[in-house]
Amino acid sequence: MRSRGMVARPLEQQMTDDQLGLTLELESGLSSEAPPMVSAEGYRFLGEFRYEMRKFLAFSERAARAAGIEPQQHQLLLAIKGLPVGVRPTIRSIAQRLCVQHHTAVALVDKLEKRMFVVRERNTTDRREVLLRLTPSGEAILMDLSKLHQVQLAVTGVSMVDALSAIIASAGVPVLTESPSARRYRRSAK
Repeated sequence: MRSRGMVARPLEQQMTDDQLGLTLELESGLSSEAPPMVSAEGYRFLGEFRYEMRKFLAFSERAARAAGIEPQQHQLLLAIKGLPVGVRPTIRSIAQRLCVQHHTAVALVDKLEKRMFVVRERNTTDRREVLLRLTPSGEAILMDLSKLHQVQLAVTGVSMVDALSAIIASAGVPVLTESPSARRYRRSAK
């Protein structure tokens, strides 16, 4: 309940970019201003995309639990293995990839280390830095889950892409042929 004299602020002003996990992609060339209105059709497109994403995420959560790990633990294993070229597997980089606080990533690593899916190792050139590495057991469980996820995406991915394409088409913004993050990955791989 709000106390007297408090003015309700729009949601985007209440939450910081870090809380929302957003980054303004200045190099994209898109205006940071949102379209002035969302049509009824636009809401349907957004709702459909959210539904398709949620179905995939529900599948992913069930698959992780069936494999004997928690969904966030699976995400951490994937974050380590799937880091962009040139990014070191530190707690900080993994926390950023998972959009969680540093202490949350530490707790996840602790649990995975106890189960011998992950190990911490000192960087050989900078002993202050601790790097994360998957163990053979961690690699095996991630491989099994990744195979399942690829099959699921092969089945449901078309619906997700269709829903996302409808959102982009209805938003009235220019469509990028390559995302800013894809450009960064391509540059870092050179």
